[in-house]
Amino acid sequence: MTGSPPTPGPKRHRELDTGVPHTARVWNYFLGGKDNYPVDREAGDRIAEANPDVMQLARASRAFLVRAVRYLAGESGIRQFLDIGTGLPTFNNTHEVAQAIAPESRILYVDNDPLVLVHAEALLTSTPPGVTHYIEADLHDPDTILHEAAAALDSSRPIAIMLIAILHHIGDTEKAQAIVRRLMEAIPSGSYLAIAHAVHSETMDEGARQWNRVGKPPLIPRSPEEIARFFDGLELVEPGLVMTTRWRPDSIDLGVAPEVDQYAAIGRKP
Repeated sequence: MTGSPPTPGPKRHRELDTGVPHTARVWNYFLGGKDNYPVDREAGDRIAEANPDVMQLARASRAFLVRAVRYLAGESGIRQFLDIGTGLPTFNNTHEVAQAIAPESRILYVDNDPLVLVHAEALLTSTPPGVTHYIEADLHDPDTILHEAAAALDSSRPIAIMLIAILHHIGDTEKAQAIVRRLMEAIPSGSYLAIAHAVHSETMDEGARQWNRVGKPPLIPRSPEEIARFFDGLELVEPGLVMTTRWRPDSIDLGVAPEVDQYAAIGRKP
């Protein structure tokens, strides 16, 4: 990324496929949202039957995002966020949390679901001194993300890349690692990477099998050791890679269980 022109490039509009469940809409269903279709709710119910704790996991993931952004915008002084796989706007979105601490924060959301684009354009508004933008792009194509991000974010200043519950939708682990490396190579020293990722368990693996029969993109849980490799070359922020609910827990209460099949961490680029 070079420079910081005032606005991103043109958005790409695709046909909205309501006949196939999509993870962003199913996740919205798990969080109690209304921006989903019968096919998404049916897939969600099937997953919840195999993995009854999945709705707890969705809430735990959102609570981690809030704590992570508070840490990054507060303690670490980050003013730029690249939130990839943002999903449908619900509550405590990245820009809301960051701009409540630092109104000048700049947030770029990235997702590949046209329904997310429609809602993002209507709901992801910014504080006057800050910036909130959305682009339709796919994590499989990090170069496009970085190219379009150059219009909203200044690559000479630290950026926090948020990959919350998204990397487990890339089935090839080596490709996922290469994508993360490409993104981190493009941002300066002092930048951060935040990840929340599904981990193997009997119920998580069965839930993934149920999802992969009908939904897209696929869900591929990984081991904590595999997730840790995404942070190679980075300095892990305490407490390191831990269960999502154990990463700096605070007073945020979304009714989540203490044990979830998801690990999370934040790493700093030296």
